[in-house]
Amino acid sequence: MNIPNLITIARFFFIPLYFVLFFSDLALANLYAFLIIILAGLSDILDGYLARKNNQITDLGQLLDPLADKLMMLAVILSFVIDNRISWLAAGVFFFRDIAMIVASVFFHLKKYKILAANVLGKATTVFFYFAFVLLMFQLPYGQEVLWAAILFSFVSSIVYTKNFMKAKKEFEADKKSEEAV
Repeated sequence: MNIPNLITIARFFFIPLYFVLFFSDLALANLYAFLIIILAGLSDILDGYLARKNNQITDLGQLLDPLADKLMMLAVILSFVIDNRISWLAAGVFFFRDIAMIVASVFFHLKKYKILAANVLGKATTVFFYFAFVLLMFQLPYGQEVLWAAILFSFVSSIVYTKNFMKAKKEFEADKKSEEAV
């Protein structure tokens, strides 16, 4: 256990706090809930930076970090659908992709395959979703359209990630076979 992993674990506690604030009767509930989303995003950047800078990248961190991100985003989408800011269809497509990615990550982690770090497309997808969240949180024009564009972009990103993973998996298996041959 190290500081980056503790920061990652703390991000899981932002999820119920977000729900409480989003559905509260506070005058600035949307702003406070959005600040939790921003805090989660900034802590994600911080834990990644600290892990790389201090050479503290761990298997646990590589598993928990994207899980914390995905669960926070699922929470935001769920709150938007409950509050009728987005359609069930948009939420369903979003949930399908993200839950599939979570299940695949856990499966591959348990199979001892190397977990690939987020690539540029993955990071761009997150920024795209955050932009959609701003529009939807404050009920600004084009929120749903930007969300759909982000969802489509996320599928492209997932396809690229899957191709990269399959390539890394082949390399892993080839390395394993050559080690067994020696």
